[in-house]
Amino acid sequence: MTRSVPDSCPGVLRLHRAADGPLARIRLPGGALTPDQLRTLAAAASDLGNGSIELTSRGNVQLRQMHDATALAQRLEQADLLPAPSHERVRNIVASPLSGRIGGVGDVRPLAADLDAGLRAEPALADLPGRVLFTLDDGRGDISGLGGDIGVHATGGGEYALVLAGADTGARVRVHDAVSTVLAAAHSFQRLRGEQWRLREVEDGPARVLAELGLTPATKPLEFAVHHDIPIGWLPQADDRVALGAAVPLGALPARTAEFVAAVEHPIVVTPWRSLVLADLDEWTAEQVVRVLAPMGLVFDAASPWLQVSACAGRPGCAKSLTDVRADAGAAVISGRVLADGESVSDSSGIDADEVVAAGRQHWSGCERRCGRPAGAVTDVVAEPGGYHIIGPATRR
Repeated sequence: MTRSVPDSCPGVLRLHRAADGPLARIRLPGGALTPDQLRTLAAAASDLGNGSIELTSRGNVQLRQMHDATALAQRLEQADLLPAPSHERVRNIVASPLSGRIGGVGDVRPLAADLDAGLRAEPALADLPGRVLFTLDDGRGDISGLGGDIGVHATGGGEYALVLAGADTGARVRVHDAVSTVLAAAHSFQRLRGEQWRLREVEDGPARVLAELGLTPATKPLEFAVHHDIPIGWLPQADDRVALGAAVPLGALPARTAEFVAAVEHPIVVTPWRSLVLADLDEWTAEQVVRVLAPMGLVFDAASPWLQVSACAGRPGCAKSLTDVRADAGAAVISGRVLADGESVSDSSGIDADEVVAAGRQHWSGCERRCGRPAGAVTDVVAEPGGYHIIGPATRR
């Protein structure tokens, strides 16, 4: 594949001209947010935008209809959400959201912080495409299957698998070499990529990067599956405290709700499944959080149909969308037409929005581009001029 246009991935200093106004994307390495930072985002959404914070599939956030880019940048810089303007678009780091608190065989939180600092310290890496994705999996397998470009996957005993283009290379590194190896791989990709945006687009990219690093496969590569098991609800931590996983319907977090989340005054993690984790709570606090935030729309029920559905921006945010797909998807959930299991009617076309019935994990799209579609087995509900087209996971086009 040869790119004919430069990478135009948005950030804070390069806004995307969406159909409903300028859109800003703010990178959150490892999805980590402090309460004060979330308050800053909520205030910016209310004062400068449409009053909502969008969660993305990379654990980042977006603000829409930003009418004062300078004021936004100033606010974010003061909140340490824009620590390196030159590198802001390349800080795409996803990490296991529960790492160091629940499960896993290695705590990748320090790696996320060190990798972010390492990226920002390397001037040459500022020119990486904004679509490059770094992945840090603590061994549970929730992140390595997301199809990142460069990452590591804990295998136990302080050892990590080097992951390139979403696949285990078979090469192994010690924990103290993990970040330096990822940074070296990023430099290698930058040298090799030409006009390509993703490592998988470079011919023999993973093998060439591995050779440049002087590494060889040491063991049989691990196989990574795509998981849709979102951490939701009451999650007991290893230290006898509690984390709460909260789904955000269609990834749209109202600024007012965000203010209440921040008021809990505990660490917040934005996950790549457009949900939140509130961590390090005692049981009494966790109970009060659920009591207050559930009526405000956050979902703490792991069996909720909201966990099955994602959607692109749709109208009015996207000029290419044929309909307000988010409203249609939301109506399907509320009316009970999103089924927990069973088979969707695949390759059915011309279905009216209020007649769409689909089962299991599904993504609603306003056009054939299917922006924001999650990886793995997902039923596509795609808007066409004559209605919706349902495409089952086995018949994806």
